[in-house]
Amino acid sequence: MTRQCARPGCSEVARATLAYDYKQRTTWLDPLSDESHPMAYDLCHDHAQAMTVPRGWRLEDRRYPLVDGSLSRW
Repeated sequence: MTRQCARPGCSEVARATLAYDYKQRTTWLDPLSDESHPMAYDLCHDHAQAMTVPRGWRLEDRRYPLVDGSLSRW
């Protein structure tokens, strides 16, 4: 079953999963998870690309591996 973007009014297919940790003030964008999780949000490509976080938070974009095998960071 295809999952849709969690953003209100968006009917695009989800391509990434957003998760966060308040204590660490960190947000992660990962490849779409195999299953939905109540503590994560599925986003379409456009909404994942436009993702911003509050001042003082860190956003780690772990969707795209680099050539050396490490992961890119937003």
